[in-house]
Amino acid sequence: MVTNSTGIRLVADLHVHTLASGHAYSTVTEIIDAAAQKGLEAIALTDHGPAMPGGPHRYHFGNLFVLPDKDKGVEVFRGVEANIVDSDGTLDLPEVYLEMLDIVWAGLHIPCLQPSTRSLNTETLLRALDHPYVDGIVHPGNPDFAIDEKAVVKAAVDKNKLLEINNSSFVIRRGSKTRCAEITRLVKEYGGMVAVNSDAHIARDVGRFDQGQQLVLQEQLEPLHVVNTSVEKIREFLKQRGKKRFQRKNV
Repeated sequence: MVTNSTGIRLVADLHVHTLASGHAYSTVTEIIDAAAQKGLEAIALTDHGPAMPGGPHRYHFGNLFVLPDKDKGVEVFRGVEANIVDSDGTLDLPEVYLEMLDIVWAGLHIPCLQPSTRSLNTETLLRALDHPYVDGIVHPGNPDFAIDEKAVVKAAVDKNKLLEINNSSFVIRRGSKTRCAEITRLVKEYGGMVAVNSDAHIARDVGRFDQGQQLVLQEQLEPLHVVNTSVEKIREFLKQRGKKRFQRKNV
């Protein structure tokens, strides 16, 4: 659990990578151990889709059911950071796999799709948000892909989908902070929700939200706009999104 001076209590990290992503360095067990040690109540394992160089085969996602729902007191959500591979918003994982997962993030990555104009980048994200299995967009503040932030935020709110405040972006994607601040202001204005995530690629970074939390403080975002302030809120969001795991009785 990580709390900042706004009183916002972050209990889950919903964007974490394992060795399977090809450019990450920790096992599932190491990540769960790190989450438990840091007092997190939940994590989402969200390895890249197959289009990322070094990424896992689609069978990796088909076999995620072998993971426990909870381990060492940490709830484990099975997910993917799917790559958007064309301007139609197509993802690199077939629907037969996406429908099995608890959480599906979609994102723009240069190895999988080259940046285009602000207009076309925006249309690409809007089309990805139209995908029935997409629950949110990762690092929408990425300065490599200029977008119309207002259009993307309004679409996410209208479709009950998340936008991410990606902590690692503030380190590896220069210029992200200004764009993320604008997205945060718009989410507050239109009544949407964000997830503040680490995008950890090594166990020690699981639950590292410091710069994302600082942005939340700066923009005075309320807890009701941050999905990972409680596991119950995450479960309810995913239940509303029609995820199979959360349609079961007593879940």
